[in-house]
Amino acid sequence: MKKIQLFILRNCPFCIQALDWQNKILTENPHYREVPIEIIDENEQYELANSYDYYYVPSYYLDGRKLHEGVATREKIENIFAQALED
Repeated sequence: MKKIQLFILRNCPFCIQALDWQNKILTENPHYREVPIEIIDENEQYELANSYDYYYVPSYYLDGRKLHEGVATREKIENIFAQALED
C-alpha cells in the first residue's frame, strides 16, 4: 500500500471540493480507509510544500510521485486511491 500526499490551501475552493469528494469516496469505499493520507497545507508547512515540484493545488502525490495537479474530479481522486492499494 502506498501513501497519498495531498497539497492544499485551506481556502482554495478546488481544494475544498477535492476534500469533499475524498470524504465521500472514503465513506462509500471503506477499503480505501486503509490508505495512509497526509494532507499538507502550503501555508502551514511551507518548507515541505516548497520541496515538491507543483504549481497548482490540489496536488496529489503517491509515494513521492505526482499523479495530479490542479482542479480534480471525483474520478481522478478515486483512481488515485485505487492506485494506492495496488502492490
